[in-house]
Amino acid sequence: MAKRREAENVVIFPFMAQGHILPFLSLALHIEERFGFTVTFVNTPLNIKTLKPSLPPHSTINLVSLPFSSSDHGLPPNTENTHLVSHPLIFRFFHATLSLKPSFHNLLSHLTQLHGYPPICIISDMFFGWTVDVAADLGIPHAIFNAGGAYGMAVYFSLWLNLPHLRSNSTEFSLPDFPEVSNIHLTQISPFLLGADGTDDWSIFLQEQLSLSFKSDALLFNSVEALDQTGSKYFRRKLGGRVWTIGPIRTKLKQEKGRNQDFCVEWLNNHEPCSVLYISFGSQSTISASQMMQLAMALEASGKNFIWVVRPPIGYDMNSEFKAEEWLPEGFEDRMRKINRGLLVRKWAPQMEILSHRSTCAFLSHCGWNSVMESLSHGVPIIGWPLDAEQFYNSKLLEEEVGVCVEVARGTSCEISHEHIREEIELVMCDGENNRGKEIRRRACEFKDILLDAIRDEEGYRGPSVKAMDEFFDMVLSMKTKTKSLGL
Repeated sequence: MAKRREAENVVIFPFMAQGHILPFLSLALHIEERFGFTVTFVNTPLNIKTLKPSLPPHSTINLVSLPFSSSDHGLPPNTENTHLVSHPLIFRFFHATLSLKPSFHNLLSHLTQLHGYPPICIISDMFFGWTVDVAADLGIPHAIFNAGGAYGMAVYFSLWLNLPHLRSNSTEFSLPDFPEVSNIHLTQISPFLLGADGTDDWSIFLQEQLSLSFKSDALLFNSVEALDQTGSKYFRRKLGGRVWTIGPIRTKLKQEKGRNQDFCVEWLNNHEPCSVLYISFGSQSTISASQMMQLAMALEASGKNFIWVVRPPIGYDMNSEFKAEEWLPEGFEDRMRKINRGLLVRKWAPQMEILSHRSTCAFLSHCGWNSVMESLSHGVPIIGWPLDAEQFYNSKLLEEEVGVCVEVARGTSCEISHEHIREEIELVMCDGENNRGKEIRRRACEFKDILLDAIRDEEGYRGPSVKAMDEFFDMVLSMKTKTKSLGL
């Protein structure tokens, strides 16, 4: 760990969702370890309480709570994270987070009075664009950290800032401020974005928060420049530079060993190298019952080994029991178990251990960015089945520009046949006549080396992402020096 620099305090404030909080906490630990800065990690009380056991014992990160009463905003009591919010209430939750602005302002003022100097910077979330105004009011440098990739987020930003998109005369269109990207198809737009017209509640909220992000002093992405040049170029145009790709951010959080971990690894140990397909749609996503049935039929027809993380389909409580006899072909699980071909894992699997195992050949994924980075970090190609938001554009990037993915399906409402799924599985996992699968696997291995090189930090060599992080904090510290010289 770097020498402690207690006079430099970095305030980190993610949106209240696990897919945001955990990458931000990994970033906080990385900053603490590399630079020795004091780190103040801000969130609401229940999120902070949940995070405390995740910190390693040597960490000195300060976890600070901001008051938040969900019931004051028409939400159930103790609703402080998106995974606790039902779909009809999700906008109400997003809007309620605006109420954090006064208490966040007060916290920063208190930290300044307590230490005799302001924090050196605030690193916040794109859904907390309002923190840009708070930082400007207090003269504190500000950055937005995005745990996603620059390409996917660039398309996402462009779509929200150039409404509407529901057009009767075309199924695809170009992005006026992002000409480098090929046309976007209507099936790559989530239903609520497709219906947005600029006057609805979602449009008003997101356009304001995303526009404020462009006023930040910097944007940081959990990505690698070699993977994400097109997206980085978009944001550099918007900010006049000041965009850094600093990934992959490796987690240093303490993780409890799940009961499925040893079992999955033991199962993989009994299979040949590069012979297993891993299937997971993330911790908060699932597919429809009919899609689930077709996927199971495809797996059986393909003859490939697989580990499939299963959850109840759309329309059912995802935390309820998975009923294989109801949602999968009759006798499917028993047949796969008896011949040691397939393993159904309920709710959670040790993803990093599976992706790093020599038996794993490919990953059928929803293309959430954390999963993308974990897959490529281990040289595992992706069969894309994006379900929502920027996942569609992550899949587009990986297939069209990077060459490590084939997209098999799109969304939870598309009709798909098991024959098509089987063909795409075989394309990626087998050496066909056109050698496309072999090339996809080769490219994935190539990007494994690129991602590892990006975070190499040795005497005489700093990887591109290491340099990027150093450059960002050089800018922050120079802004602090300039502010002092002006007497501000």
